[in-house]
Amino acid sequence: MPDTLSITASSVDAGLLTLPWSTPLEDWTSSNIVFLPKGISRHLVRFANLSGRVVAIKETTEEMARREYDMLGNLARLDAPCVDRVAVIAGRTDDHGDPLPAALVTAHLKFSLPYRALFTQVLRPDTATRLVDALAALLVRLHNVGFFWGDVSLSNTLFRRDAGAFAAYLVDAETGELHEGGLTSGQREHDLDIARTNIAGEIMDLEAGGRLEGGVDAVAVADGIMSSYRSLWAALTDQETFASDEAWRLTERVQKLNELGFDIGEMSIQARADGTKVSIQPKVVDAGHHQRRLIRLTGLDVEENQARRLLNDLDEFSARISRLGADEEMVAHEWLTRVFEPVVKAIPFDLRAKLEPAEVYHQVLEHRWYMSQARGRSVPLAEVLTSYIDDVLRHRRDEATLMGPATETMSLPVITGSVVTVDDDEDEQVDWRDLV
Repeated sequence: MPDTLSITASSVDAGLLTLPWSTPLEDWTSSNIVFLPKGISRHLVRFANLSGRVVAIKETTEEMARREYDMLGNLARLDAPCVDRVAVIAGRTDDHGDPLPAALVTAHLKFSLPYRALFTQVLRPDTATRLVDALAALLVRLHNVGFFWGDVSLSNTLFRRDAGAFAAYLVDAETGELHEGGLTSGQREHDLDIARTNIAGEIMDLEAGGRLEGGVDAVAVADGIMSSYRSLWAALTDQETFASDEAWRLTERVQKLNELGFDIGEMSIQARADGTKVSIQPKVVDAGHHQRRLIRLTGLDVEENQARRLLNDLDEFSARISRLGADEEMVAHEWLTRVFEPVVKAIPFDLRAKLEPAEVYHQVLEHRWYMSQARGRSVPLAEVLTSYIDDVLRHRRDEATLMGPATETMSLPVITGSVVTVDDDEDEQVDWRDLV
């Protein structure tokens, strides 16, 4: 290792010292590299194993690496959806003393994939629309905290499944700028124009490679980000005026934002001197309304749509057990231990890298609905789970990164009749009849 090596890290990790920084990234061997799907990048990017986790390493200039490292730290403090920074490696030289590019190290986002890896053969219209909608929501959240991206594209984004939709995360911030006073409409429109142009090019590239389903219009897909973004931005920021005797409109506005997944931290309210009109405009809007409620009740940290789906199931469970006046946190704990956790624990260990637990639970509920519709009756959850594991989950590809051999301390759950036994906890048995 060169004497001049400089490591700036967000947390202490001795594993950083063991990586072959004196070797150009393109020459790293398979003993250091983890092979994962990645998006298109102007820089060389490779994945590596670092202390049992996976990180992405990008070679760039020291100035750009430090700038992006700082930007990712600022975005994280603003709770913006982005990858986590790990380190900047500067002062690299090869074995002959010749300088090598600096490197930016970021954490790999588990269960996330670049857009090209989200479809196996061709991109269908509904998948394209959901990807663009997720990118529009990400752009709104970034603009809401004053971040100008400067290079909006599907390639610079990672996607995670989110209860039938997608959640988008910024993965490349090297062109970004933070403006404390917020963005002008011109800056926001410029980002939108960049997004539209880049998305159209990316979809056309898929079309040229035969990976676009017939009938998909690349320009129409790209135009979709404009309407999706503007609709959401208007819901978050537009001023609304109503008669003074229509105070319920204020509550309605808050509820609408909550349904979209946002909380209002502050609202500007102005009334006319004669009391005939009242104007309201949200001033501080935070994403993650359902996420925060689910974390508060259960401790589960999931995506926004997954949180909404799980909360709906929790509310249905509460109504089904009919415990009027019961403490909400107690009911949530009962749902967590009697319903959610048994489903997650019943997934065979070798299939747990397919999808994250909240997405599995959402898909089990969906599978139950389809089975019940087909049979014209409610299907027991134990039967649904067996069908889902064998007919759906087992045939999916892994979307998480698993390092090293499977642990020997946990055996696979064994389903026998109506009881699931988890071998790593001899005292735990779950009766599926409680979950029907």
